[in-house]
Amino acid sequence: MPDIDQIRQKLAEHKPETLELEARRAAVALLLRGAGTAVEMLMLRRAEHAGDPWSGDLGFPGGKIEFDDPSARSAAERETEEEIGIRLNDRSFLGQLDEISGAYLPVNVACFIYHLEDPAHLDLNHEVTNTWWIPLTRFLDPKRHRNVTFTYRNKHRARPVIDLVEPEFPFLWGITYRLVDQFFSLVGYPLPKPDDQHD
Repeated sequence: MPDIDQIRQKLAEHKPETLELEARRAAVALLLRGAGTAVEMLMLRRAEHAGDPWSGDLGFPGGKIEFDDPSARSAAERETEEEIGIRLNDRSFLGQLDEISGAYLPVNVACFIYHLEDPAHLDLNHEVTNTWWIPLTRFLDPKRHRNVTFTYRNKHRARPVIDLVEPEFPFLWGITYRLVDQFFSLVGYPLPKPDDQHD
């Protein structure tokens, strides 16, 4: 397992790529806590709203970059404070992943990574229904990785997913899965891939 010092070093060395595609822009925060190899990642479940393409999904705190946000990173930090009540700062900032574009929606997503050294009290707003601190070891458990076929935006999709939380909650998939996949590859521990994975 990667320890927090290794994660910090890999992110410090990484030069994130940005996208110039014309699309909506969003920013999210990937939050870590713990010492040594006992590191956990925060996942949340979004509230269900009709018309919201991420309604009920697992993900990270974040959202649309507003006109008055000074930067993508400041948007991620603003959204994190609004959604879960955590104020992020330079001391906790580790680095940034490469920006990615949505596979089905015209959106570019920037992801910024933070390590919380102090215990954090979460104060959820109406956009978030649940949160979990998930050990990094769980993401790397091959038994939790599978492919599913489901209907999304009126089309059948076959995609890799991770079963991270209790059975009654949704699996991790989509943009957040791709960001998690990129994070683990960057720190030297690629996610297991189901043998029958489809692109």
